[in-house]
Amino acid sequence: MSGTSRRGDLLIPFLTVGADAIAIEASFLISYWLRFRSPVFGWFGIARIEAPPIDGYLLGSLFIIVVWLLLFQTRRMYGARRATDFAEEMVNVIKVVSIGMLIVMSATFFYREFSYSRIVFVLLWVSAIVLIFLGRAIVLTVEREFYRRGRHLQHAIIVGNDSLADQVYTRLNGHPSFGFFFEGYFAARKASRKLALARAPFLGPIADTPTYIRRHRTELCFIALRAQEHTDLFELISECEGVNIDFLMVPDVLEVLTSQVKLKELEGVPFLKIKSVPFTIWGRISKRAFDIVVSSVILFLLSPILMMIAIGIKLDSPGPILFRQRRIGMDGTEFSMYKFRSMRDGSERFDARAGLGIPHDPRRTRIGTILRKTSFDELPQLVNVLRGEMSLVGPRPERLQYVREFQRVVPKYVDRHRVKTGVTGWAQVNGLRGDTSIEERIRYDLYYIENWSLAFDVKILLRTLRAALSFREVH
Repeated sequence: MSGTSRRGDLLIPFLTVGADAIAIEASFLISYWLRFRSPVFGWFGIARIEAPPIDGYLLGSLFIIVVWLLLFQTRRMYGARRATDFAEEMVNVIKVVSIGMLIVMSATFFYREFSYSRIVFVLLWVSAIVLIFLGRAIVLTVEREFYRRGRHLQHAIIVGNDSLADQVYTRLNGHPSFGFFFEGYFAARKASRKLALARAPFLGPIADTPTYIRRHRTELCFIALRAQEHTDLFELISECEGVNIDFLMVPDVLEVLTSQVKLKELEGVPFLKIKSVPFTIWGRISKRAFDIVVSSVILFLLSPILMMIAIGIKLDSPGPILFRQRRIGMDGTEFSMYKFRSMRDGSERFDARAGLGIPHDPRRTRIGTILRKTSFDELPQLVNVLRGEMSLVGPRPERLQYVREFQRVVPKYVDRHRVKTGVTGWAQVNGLRGDTSIEERIRYDLYYIENWSLAFDVKILLRTLRAALSFREVH
């Protein structure tokens, strides 16, 4: 079993390296052709210049291929991509290509024997991002097809038998993105029949785990133990010294799960930093600039669609085009959140009777059903973003009555108000919306706050776009 996984872990990196090299060379040739051979720039009034010898560009492409492949390797982007989705891959590709372009432009500054076109470099940056991502998307698709057919699976076990272990099993077993095959679980006793984990083989008590790992050469162990069972955890890790296996632990304490614990040293005294200000001053500035630029571009590009939606709402049912509702934002301040009206006018008065987040809500209009499936009903919130009341990405805003209720019963609920609320969020793109567990949503919201970066925002936006195009509601 172990050998099968290793063959897969050799094949996927080989395919990825090949796809990257082909994509880089193709983007170089395309950029050269667009600048010197195609009529594209003439359409914009830019005079075509005599094409320099292509030999100099081909020689430069060999240097670029080597540099960029090394950059991808330093970011550990070669290997079986079990935990990678397309949005995360796009963000990583943009990072590496951008860094690579800086290195290449620096090198051409010192290399004076050949003059490279700056326009070619701009075209190279854009085309490389597109082609490298497409190549990697194809490889990821091939890899996941292997997993669906039961090939190159990574064999794993679970240590634990309650809801924590059950969550690992139900979310990861058979998931096409990860390629895990669960051999079973170890625990003090069998899992309750109410849990999906009970369908997996019970392999024995926790004390038998090290022997099983050595005998079966298991590659991955998910540890899902409660705080009171950590004595078993320490013994397990100790008994597995010298064994090639990955241990992944699922924390069971909310504070550990959602806090970004860091080691900080002050005058030789080590401290564990378990909570910090979510955004630095530069972080707030860059996030706000990102919000303004992206929301403005989206509103401009989608303005014809927004107009069509407005007309459709007016023709479909009587009432206003926009639905306004008071929500709670950063620091507990209230604001009016905008949406395209997707229900009959006045339906919000019957929320308690109808229930929130119910599928096939009879109060929805015909165009409202389409808007909800595509998440287009959320687009007017881009105006909230421009006004500074919301961000593109952040915890979803709630109404005052729910905030008052949740903060009494849900630990750390108020912590989500340390940042601006968002049009979309980390919880929503992970399927936590509507009537799902509020505790789970808070965990994801707080994880986002403690681990924020612009790249994280881009990843969430790309996953939101993918969900919208697949007609899954993400709000």
